[in-house]
Amino acid sequence: MVDELLKSYLLEDIGRVDLTTEGIYRGEKVRAVIVAKEDGVIAGLPFAVRVFRLLGGDYKVKFALREGSYFHKGNVLLELEGDAKTLLMGERVALNILQRLSGIATKTRQMVAKIKDTSVRLLDTRKTTPGFRLFEKYAVKVGGGENHRYALYDMVLIKDNHIKVAGSITEAVKRIRKLIPPVYKIEVEVSNLDELREALDLQVDIVMLDNFPLELVKKAVEIVKSLNSSTKIEVSGGINESNISNYAATGIDYISSGSIIHSARWLDLSMKFL
Repeated sequence: MVDELLKSYLLEDIGRVDLTTEGIYRGEKVRAVIVAKEDGVIAGLPFAVRVFRLLGGDYKVKFALREGSYFHKGNVLLELEGDAKTLLMGERVALNILQRLSGIATKTRQMVAKIKDTSVRLLDTRKTTPGFRLFEKYAVKVGGGENHRYALYDMVLIKDNHIKVAGSITEAVKRIRKLIPPVYKIEVEVSNLDELREALDLQVDIVMLDNFPLELVKKAVEIVKSLNSSTKIEVSGGINESNISNYAATGIDYISSGSIIHSARWLDLSMKFL
């Protein structure tokens, strides 16, 4: 799956031919380094190397840092020695992957650091770039976060629109349990304390407190602990670096954040031929 995705990215960028490289290339061999132009957490090195391998390059590769390591401005991240043509053709795709994934890993690491003294786990969401989810969720793991469901097929998550279709949380869960084997966990998104109590009566596995302010989360935790302490509590919506530690201190189990992917800034990296 990784190779097929990487091939599609290369096809998008190269198309029929790299006009510039074909015009100048005469069989040259070169040494190249990928260098950091700012601080961050590295993610995506195996994919970057694979990009060049897929182009047919025979390289000597030296990983200057381990995947998931911190780096600083000016650090060399990766060294490559081999065919100039394939290095030139794969440069942009490899850098795009590294810059995007390192940005996600860096933002995730910053958020995880805020809750490191708690048992709360930081989860991603399905708010991902179409065609790039596998890589973005990988970067979250590198940054110390965890993946929520990968896609629609690996977990049941009943959200507000599902509830509207079924008519109620109770009816939605009833329908699901008629068709879906119990091996799949059932999570229900709730928007108020009444919906929370209804979900708890149904013995669901996880409740998601959607856009609950901090004080309401505290009340919700008390209700869960008193009615069904085995149900896990997830909080989502409006959580950032400035307030994540306050939410984590309430006794919840998970915090899910789409922002660690969709709002992560690309890091500035470059490739230099020596």
